[in-house]
Amino acid sequence: MGKRPNPELIDDENPELTEEWFARARPATEVLPELFGAEAVAHLLKPKRGRPPKAARKRATNIRLSPEVLAYFRATGPGWQTRVDEVLKAHAARGAGKVQAKRRGARRTAGT
Repeated sequence: MGKRPNPELIDDENPELTEEWFARARPATEVLPELFGAEAVAHLLKPKRGRPPKAARKRATNIRLSPEVLAYFRATGPGWQTRVDEVLKAHAARGAGKVQAKRRGARRTAGT
C-alpha cells in the first residue's frame, strides 16, 4: 500500500500537476506576450551569458616585470595578477597629484 499524504502538506492553491495539465500547458514565448507585450518579452527572454558586466572593467595590457618581481608575486599563488594590480593602485593613489606629465619623447637627465 502507498504512503498516505500528510494533510498539512496538501496545498489547495497549488494542486499536483497531472498529465492533463501538461498537455494544456503553453510555452512562455506564447503566453508572456499576451500579458506583457512583445517588446518587453523579447527583452525578458533574451539569453544572458556570463557574469553581469562591471561598471569599471579592467583592461588587458602587456607589461614587462623584472624576474624577481614576477617570481615574488607568482610564489604567492593564484590571484597574483590581482595582487600586482592592488599594489600598483595603492602606489598610484599615494602618488596622485605628485606626478607631473612629461613631454612625450623628452630625454631623461642624469638626475631623473
